[in-house]
Amino acid sequence: MAARCLSVLFLAFAIASTVAAAAEFRTDKLTIVSDSGEYPFDVELAETSEQQSRGLMFRRSIGKREGMLFMHKEPRYITMWMRNTYIPLDMIFIRENGKIHRIEPHTEPFSERIIESGARVTAVLEVAAGVSQELGLKTGDIVKHEHFHTAE
Repeated sequence: MAARCLSVLFLAFAIASTVAAAAEFRTDKLTIVSDSGEYPFDVELAETSEQQSRGLMFRRSIGKREGMLFMHKEPRYITMWMRNTYIPLDMIFIRENGKIHRIEPHTEPFSERIIESGARVTAVLEVAAGVSQELGLKTGDIVKHEHFHTAE
């Protein structure tokens, strides 16, 4: 019986380690350019399907100039939700050219409500709830990051 329990514990540890390794995020910087100014953010990059599935789940906090950038190679309709997400977020849906398409403010923690991009986009930036309003961000503002094909 003890050997069986150890085997189960080892298997659980191996699975947890694999999930944790898959969810390690590269970090980068991006800037949002709005009529009210330029705002730098430190972001984690959700590049793989495993990382995108996990996102900011189980996190207990996020800084005012931090976020997570969910990136896709081709423009597409994107849906998001807040399952297992403890902190309210603003979701910023971004077109291929770096222009903000729409903002879903103050998403509800733990909600399984589907939040849609409403158009073909290549990224979603999640930031702390209220940040987009605090900075005066709006549709048409520009997100500068190497992922986007922005005209200088």
